[in-house]
Amino acid sequence: MFSETEFVNTKHGWLYLCSLTDINVKCRKDSVIVTWKVGQALASYPSRLLLGNCAPSKFSRTSDGGGKAVFHYRLSECRFRQMVTTEMHETSNFSLTSAANSRPEWVRPYLEPAFGALQDYGRLVFSMGLLNDDLSGPALSNVFTLGSFIYVWAAVEQQMHQPLMLYMEECVATNTAVIGPDSQIFPVIANQGCLVDKSSRFLPRSDSSFLLLQLQAFKFAMGSEVYLHCKLVVWDPDDLNEEKKACLNSIGRWELLDDPFQNDLCHCCDSGCRTRKRVLGPLVINSSTSNNDGNKSAFLGKDYS
Repeated sequence: MFSETEFVNTKHGWLYLCSLTDINVKCRKDSVIVTWKVGQALASYPSRLLLGNCAPSKFSRTSDGGGKAVFHYRLSECRFRQMVTTEMHETSNFSLTSAANSRPEWVRPYLEPAFGALQDYGRLVFSMGLLNDDLSGPALSNVFTLGSFIYVWAAVEQQMHQPLMLYMEECVATNTAVIGPDSQIFPVIANQGCLVDKSSRFLPRSDSSFLLLQLQAFKFAMGSEVYLHCKLVVWDPDDLNEEKKACLNSIGRWELLDDPFQNDLCHCCDSGCRTRKRVLGPLVINSSTSNNDGNKSAFLGKDYS
């Protein structure tokens, strides 16, 4: 079997050799799902894992310190090539090499139903910071030139809590540490997770507890101090919706960071995404207790979203 440190230099660049057991491919009519298990060395740099020119749709850490990258894309993407003959239709993108000399014996599958309950709790600790250009550590300076990239790192420490997905629901840049009536405000993320600046993007996740924003330095409060105010939220990783999402504008269309096949959840970014706002009222304030016969329906909150 090939180890993770074995690479081959080709005319296309350095290729990482892996075992066939590290790759799982599921082909559908118009798309493909590729699951790639990597060791600790590559798990530290998920943005370097590519299928053609496509980054992982989802990346998660494994208990052994490695990671699992999932690529879920249409066959029209990622530089797939199609070859059609009179007998078959083959779609190819990459080749794999394995040193395995024998096939494992077939194991008869069986179904073992399981039932249980999950109960968890824990204090959530949110944090943000700036990373350097190669994402290997904290930024050494907070001074950036116009047009350069600022890497904003957000994280949540879940402690004993069950796994949650971190989102930046809203971010604004201001010229004050505390937002006030006189603050200049520049929106960065709005509409519950929509990245407004088309020159910026979210980078593939290395863990559901982390979110990395590649923000291009913009022309705002030039030469003055700028503060980034963000609202961080966590949610069930398996329940993506219009209220809990991370959307970026790529090549003129909205894309969902964690699952490109659910890009429809980002369509509201150009208008208004669904919220859970409620209106209670009307309320009447009198100077005396002479008239207390109000509209009893005011005690029921109404949904105007």
